[in-house]
Amino acid sequence: MNEYLPGLEGVPATRSNISFIDGEQGLLAYRGYSIEDLAENSTFEEAALLLLDGDLPTADELAVFDDQLRRNRRVKFNIREMMKHLPPSGHPMDMLQSAVASLGMFYAGRECLTDADACEGLDYVHEMTVKILARMPVFVTMWEHIRKGYDPVPPRTDLGFAENFLHMFTGEEPDPFLARILDVCLILHAEHTINASTFATLVTSSTLASPYAVMSASIGTLAGPLHGGANERVLDMLDDIGEPSRARTWLDRKLERKEKIWGMGHREYKVKDPRANILQRLVMEFMERRQGHVSKRMEVALALEEAAAERLGPKGVYPNVDYYSGILYDMMDIPVDQFTPIFAVSRTAGWLAHWREQLGDNRIFRPTQVYTGEPVRPYRPMAERGGQGE
Repeated sequence: MNEYLPGLEGVPATRSNISFIDGEQGLLAYRGYSIEDLAENSTFEEAALLLLDGDLPTADELAVFDDQLRRNRRVKFNIREMMKHLPPSGHPMDMLQSAVASLGMFYAGRECLTDADACEGLDYVHEMTVKILARMPVFVTMWEHIRKGYDPVPPRTDLGFAENFLHMFTGEEPDPFLARILDVCLILHAEHTINASTFATLVTSSTLASPYAVMSASIGTLAGPLHGGANERVLDMLDDIGEPSRARTWLDRKLERKEKIWGMGHREYKVKDPRANILQRLVMEFMERRQGHVSKRMEVALALEEAAAERLGPKGVYPNVDYYSGILYDMMDIPVDQFTPIFAVSRTAGWLAHWREQLGDNRIFRPTQVYTGEPVRPYRPMAERGGQGE
């Protein structure tokens, strides 16, 4: 195949049985289980183990995995001290990428990728998966305190994944309602087939780089505003609109200028992203908890969605996962620049599942190109090139 397709749109890059999307029907499934069922009935720990192992775990299997995650939340003080020397004004995604990459300096394991005998008797992939997945939220929550000049809040082993995140983030006892909302958000963001950051996972994995390097590459890819960073831009967009009554004229002006509408449209979905539907319901539940108070941003978001349905719906452009996630996190008093790191914490489960799958049948990625440069030509001595040397 020599045809160039920008962004490799529609080009199969791998075989996978981890997740599935039907963009025409608005279906997303992890290992055959719909995202709606998982959001309603599962936990992030269970969804992560489903993605990693291929089926819903038994009660004993989940208990073991949960215990392993809880016991691996601590990180070496050297990493904490390194984080204290990072600029407090830096973006949390840059911190997260640096911290995860540094794990390879403190925790052994690279040799297992190239020397099977070095890992005899160890389930290397599972061990690395647990260590990375357990520490991702710890880095995010540690940074929230370190950048303000305070020591981080220690992790607790008596709390689940989402509960411990909220505890370490706020320093307070986690609200069960907020913990459940965060748990659902983590499930929704955990996996989404071969998106840009997951493709980075595959490419880096195929070189047999350490899992820490693989996750660092994935985090760096997710950080872009066209990928994980879009939820931050959505709030800026809603604030720019300001009032629900301005939504239609604002949208018309943007469309006339052919400018991007943040949180709208998805390459895979021709209908509303199923995750956006679930997030919207969570926002409404949150508002009911607040005696029906609707935030100005939510009012604007609903008005913009209604206007966009008329103008962009016929083109298959509807809200995606980023459209309502930022509103929800903002209602939970999470700083805007921490939205994408939370996305990364969740997506680590999917990345690690694809890392495991890639190692199972590995071949290094080496795509080709369509060359558009000069034909082969003779070298010209400096004296023949003109310019000031003449």
